[in-house]
Amino acid sequence: MKVIISAAGTGGHINPGLAIANEIKEKNPSSEIVFIGTPRGLENDLVPRAGYELKTIDVYGLKKEISIKNFIHICKTIFSRKDVKKIFDEFKPDIVIGTGGYICGPVFSVATARKIPTLLHESNAYPGKAVKMFSKKVDEILVGFEETKDLLSDCKKVVYTGTPTKIKKLNISGSRKKEILDSLGIKSNLPIVLIYGGSQGAQKINEAVFELIKQNKQGEYQIIWATGPKQYDIVKENFEKEDLNINRIKNTKVIPYIYNMEELINIADLLVCRSGAMTITEVSIVGKPAIFIPLPSIGANRQEDNALVLKKIGAAKMILNSEVNGNNLSEEINDIIYNRNELEEMGKIANKMAPSNVEEKIYNEIIDLLK
Repeated sequence: MKVIISAAGTGGHINPGLAIANEIKEKNPSSEIVFIGTPRGLENDLVPRAGYELKTIDVYGLKKEISIKNFIHICKTIFSRKDVKKIFDEFKPDIVIGTGGYICGPVFSVATARKIPTLLHESNAYPGKAVKMFSKKVDEILVGFEETKDLLSDCKKVVYTGTPTKIKKLNISGSRKKEILDSLGIKSNLPIVLIYGGSQGAQKINEAVFELIKQNKQGEYQIIWATGPKQYDIVKENFEKEDLNINRIKNTKVIPYIYNMEELINIADLLVCRSGAMTITEVSIVGKPAIFIPLPSIGANRQEDNALVLKKIGAAKMILNSEVNGNNLSEEINDIIYNRNELEEMGKIANKMAPSNVEEKIYNEIIDLLK
């Protein structure tokens, strides 16, 4: 089986593509897989690191603004079809898989024109532009939320599979938990709030947490706070201006990046985070209560739509990005962090949303499509 996977830009698009590739390789080791991305995104690090070949094309997300730069990007995106055709001619794929994003435009326009079997995976609750653009042309769309099926009712075939992720629910022993917390200088006798804003961090979340700590609004709980590598020094300087040492803040551990995310999510009592599709999936799989601060976007608030799925059923709280500050974040945390019963109930509700056997379901759909 020769597979092309179109995935670019952010981890939210690339990681599901890698998870699909890994499942294909596990079930069918002789398969050949090539990724198509851009020369600029995270795929240039993540895809080769995972052991897969990456082909790049010069394609851009199209904006509504009128400018010379945008016109040049449109032209490059249109002409990138020539590069896609060359990749297809050389590789001769049996199937083309996409995980959303603007990279799917030229790739799927060529694939559908050549009548190559095509499959798209949409992680978000509300379908993105690429999925909507090709919804009537591709052979099948897989979705990460059950609710998304109703928004794609005019497609050939839509199947709810969930979104693949590497994060799993772990049964961490008390000794291992103590070892993890000791390494962070965190106590094991107080509730733990894990705060993060994705791999690059989130400025608005960082500003709110800084304000919370500066105003001494932190209660008797502990914070593990990942600022993002590029924002760590900024946060550190802000603390220094307040005569605070970033390494000596009471009941708080500030780090640039979380490398053992699976363990920390599992031992935390409450999460404060963005609400990308991947994060929503991880929260539901591990079964943790969360306060979501959705990343806003122009034209469609996909992260807000994602967060609402869990908020409506009582599994999460939400503060809009434009409204979050130290005061309301402190209030939301304090409102639930000491209520063990509420925390557990929210986690159980979230876990009910967790999809099962995601990768296997996706692989089976691929095989059925190729038949």
